[in-house]
Amino acid sequence: MKVVCFGDSLTARTEGYDRPLLSIMLEAKLGAEWEVVNAGVPGNNTFQARERVETDVLQHAPDLVTVFFGANDAAFHKQVPLPDFKTNLKEVVTRIGPNRVILISPAPVDERLQEFRTNAVMQQYADAVQEVSEETGCHYLDLFKRMMGLPNLQEVLRGQRNDGLHFGELGYEVLSEEIRRKIKRVMQTTKEAK
Repeated sequence: MKVVCFGDSLTARTEGYDRPLLSIMLEAKLGAEWEVVNAGVPGNNTFQARERVETDVLQHAPDLVTVFFGANDAAFHKQVPLPDFKTNLKEVVTRIGPNRVILISPAPVDERLQEFRTNAVMQQYADAVQEVSEETGCHYLDLFKRMMGLPNLQEVLRGQRNDGLHFGELGYEVLSEEIRRKIKRVMQTTKEAK
């Protein structure tokens, strides 16, 4: 089985390791029967995601794809308007195939450290991701809500850059565990449907 993690810097960051930390943690959690392909590119938004679906996702013939964008789309200094964000995500989901996609909402930020994003705006983009999930019929992981409910959110959001956006090991532990649970549920549902 193969999962492609498609996203921006939050998918791609190594946090001091020799390869993306999300990949390392997911491989450990999913086990040997799963291959994890990391297709995260720092700075990418959903316009760039549309351009690289074929080369970075479809050519790997994945069983499942996590689609985790929004942090750059929601940034004030380079914002992608919500209608465009939704259109872009819909195209990405449609091209991959909704049954293979786990759409992940953007994560919250530590507003004390993050100058280009607020949680009010991140919530709007998270809501848009949920709407796209409902409209396309793909799977959805509400990372924003999950992380906002954490008592130690500021600690979870602290990574090497300490910019309130790029989280470290605690954040990747939460993200990788949520993805693992979602993959398990998706595979169970798929098995039951057969």
